[in-house]
Amino acid sequence: MQRAQTGLAAPAGAASTAAPTHTLLGIGLLVLSMWTLSGLDASGKWVMAAGVPLMILCWVRYVVHLVLVLALVVPARGWGILRSRRPRDQIVRGGAMFCATLVFFTTLTYLPQAEATAINFLAPLIVLSVAPWVLKEPPRISRWIACGVAFVGVLIIIRPGGGLHPMGVLFGLLTACCFAAQFIATRRVATDNPYTSLIWSGAVGTLCLTLALPFTLPAALPVLRELSLGNWALLISTGLSGALGHLLQIGAYRNAAASTLAPFVYLQIVSATAVGWLFWDHFPDGLTWLGIGIIIASGVVIGVLEWQRGRRARLA
Repeated sequence: MQRAQTGLAAPAGAASTAAPTHTLLGIGLLVLSMWTLSGLDASGKWVMAAGVPLMILCWVRYVVHLVLVLALVVPARGWGILRSRRPRDQIVRGGAMFCATLVFFTTLTYLPQAEATAINFLAPLIVLSVAPWVLKEPPRISRWIACGVAFVGVLIIIRPGGGLHPMGVLFGLLTACCFAAQFIATRRVATDNPYTSLIWSGAVGTLCLTLALPFTLPAALPVLRELSLGNWALLISTGLSGALGHLLQIGAYRNAAASTLAPFVYLQIVSATAVGWLFWDHFPDGLTWLGIGIIIASGVVIGVLEWQRGRRARLA
């Protein structure tokens, strides 16, 4: 979850400074971030099953995220890191990420983690397909074909008789749209430092959920009083793993080019499947893996084509 890393969405401003000699470090940091964020998803799914309301889970996740990032970033970079060149777009980006968080955790109450994660990988392809209108980029038939092929993969995953809850499928597709909106907003704040974007996204979610706290906390108190120590630890860990996962991503894109890292993003399918198997003993069936493979293949192919176009443009 919280996939600022998916597809074409390198953290704002982070990719251009990549050093080729640090490529392996960048790949390692990205893979580690995949596992960290899959752990976040699993922890959220687990504590919701224990009775923690969605809004309280998200409040803890955002508050801990914001406090941890401020504690780590501000002493090193000063309070000036909070200053954004495009505050309105930062608010839009934070709102899109906040909505994606709410909707994805809702998806996880209905769907296994691997299938929910796989549907999310539609997001970067949605961005590519609508880029001519929202990002003023040249229209390319290859992007639309890639998006269509990926959607075929999603249809295989959510096929009738596949055992997936219809409401989970609906929320999964809505999550992909929210992530697509987040990626588009990320492009618009590319002039800001990636740590600035990370802080702003945490601050927007924290503010919205804190304002809602008088309405959400009273009903949640009985559940929170009975929550076990282990579940409290998992609840708090959602903020820790969310902040750590995004910090690792920033490190990855500072050490390796986005085009190099793009194929490795899809390893989150592996981490999500492994975590889902360890927590809930769920493993996707053969047809689901076929759908996942189609989504991954379409994303990798269009990523390679986009990289080649960009390279030719730079050479020209």
